[in-house]
Amino acid sequence: MARGDLFLITAPSGAGKNSLMEALVDLLGDDGRLAFVVSHTTRPPRATERHGVDYHFVADAEFERMVAGERFLEWAHVYDHRYGTAADEVLPRLERGIDVVHDLDVQGAERLRARMPEAHSIFVLPPSFGELRRRLDLRGAEEPGARARRLALSLSEIERYEEFDYVIVNRDLRPAAEALAAIIVEKRHRRARMREVAEAIAGDFRAALGDAAGTGRGRTE
Repeated sequence: MARGDLFLITAPSGAGKNSLMEALVDLLGDDGRLAFVVSHTTRPPRATERHGVDYHFVADAEFERMVAGERFLEWAHVYDHRYGTAADEVLPRLERGIDVVHDLDVQGAERLRARMPEAHSIFVLPPSFGELRRRLDLRGAEEPGARARRLALSLSEIERYEEFDYVIVNRDLRPAAEALAAIIVEKRHRRARMREVAEAIAGDFRAALGDAAGTGRGRTE
């Protein structure tokens, strides 16, 4: 079985990564061929967040045990808390031929690319500064100071788009999600991923044509 591909999705906070992930499932379906990484974090959950769905929320001591046990592919301090990508969320799925999508911050994506350079990296851009500010205001999940800090950081993050393989502008959700789905579908149809299927089809033709030749029905004038 061909190994799955890892897709790293990053964007400034508020650019719409979570909405893109939800739209991606609608487009590609839930057929077991696509999985999403759930990161670990030491920050407390927000009101609408669920453990094991949005994040694995763990205590500092548990996070430290995972670091000591080398269970993370990457981890870092972000906004006074720690975030990490557990190897168990990624590697076993890739080995089973499942494509893995991971949305994470710019620094996390760069660290994971250094660890797994074969990953496909995608940078999601907001259409403008004003629109990013509007989305953060609508989210209303943080104190004004935290929103201001994220906005101040956004330019330095956006300027690193050139380090990524693909760029998607999330102006309208549906076209942006379709662009993301197209990247994943294109990788699934590369020759290396399709070799097992193609060889099975070729084997069917060999068997059919061999049987026809054996009975004299395989000749053409």
